[in-house]
Amino acid sequence: MKSNIQKLLGTAAAVTFLVAGAGTANADKWKYAFEESLTEVQGVYAQKFKEEIEKNSDHTVQLFPYGTLGESADIMEQAQAGILQFVDQSPGFTGALIPEAQVFFVPYLLPTDQDHLGRFYKQSKAINEDFTKLYSQQGLELLVMFPEGEVAMTTKSPVTSCEDLNEVKFRVMTNPLLVESYKAFGATPTPLPWGEVYGGLQTNIIQGQENPTFFLYSTKIYEVTDHITYAGHNNFTTAVMANKDFFDGLSEADQKVVNDAAATAYDFIVDYQKGLAEQELKKIMDAKPEMTVTVLSEEQRACFKEAAGAVEAKFIEMTGDSGKAILEQLKADLEATKD
Repeated sequence: MKSNIQKLLGTAAAVTFLVAGAGTANADKWKYAFEESLTEVQGVYAQKFKEEIEKNSDHTVQLFPYGTLGESADIMEQAQAGILQFVDQSPGFTGALIPEAQVFFVPYLLPTDQDHLGRFYKQSKAINEDFTKLYSQQGLELLVMFPEGEVAMTTKSPVTSCEDLNEVKFRVMTNPLLVESYKAFGATPTPLPWGEVYGGLQTNIIQGQENPTFFLYSTKIYEVTDHITYAGHNNFTTAVMANKDFFDGLSEADQKVVNDAAATAYDFIVDYQKGLAEQELKKIMDAKPEMTVTVLSEEQRACFKEAAGAVEAKFIEMTGDSGKAILEQLKADLEATKD
């Protein structure tokens, strides 16, 4: 028969083993994919999110930049299937999945002021309540949406009015409302996955595209276009999501770690972007001094703003009462978050 001391030692060893085992079992590796490189805005956000998760838990986060797991549609499928725990994807690509998300492509809905945008995305009821429910219905936990910068058009010919876009094959994301926007602007919208855009411009299959300024530089799109035009018509929005089953299965403590990491990374990325567009535009001009940059005047923007009314009506037609309610709430949120 074992002595009491032996029994106590055995019990202590078992407890030590169980505690150590529990710590190991609970330290998971989470996978997170996004639509840009590590050095672009989504990648910078993802690195801050990873840093916060790993600082405040035993979990680790493995990052998958654009192209490592396929195109945008591929990473969304993987997130919904639970292969990925986290995904960052623009509503431009989730518009087919969640039609109301196309609201972010109604021209001239969003302001260009960065401070206003920073408040709006953080405080918006439409984003933090209404969209959370809509994403949930698709098996996704919406953690945060954030802006990536004013969208600029890059083209082979100058653009100072809608007439200049006539018959221009303009690349758009596979988003029905964005297609309608460029139709209304006078262009021939051409949906293409991002991987085909540089080659399409190089071979003149398309003659234009739109993206935030930092992306124009980092992807070298300026090499195959000659004119950058700021019409003030949109600001690029992106959304960070978790697989809902995964998120719901986390402990309250881990859910808090994830939500806190998303919020901290949000504040970080909003601050990081201050002055970013100007810095990256300077790099473009240094690399290609002959590039022309045009900021449209109010008079030049008139035709684009007139077209915006038709696009807004099309959005409501596409999405019905749900879309109309989202649009009205967004407008109320934008008003409420002004200075």
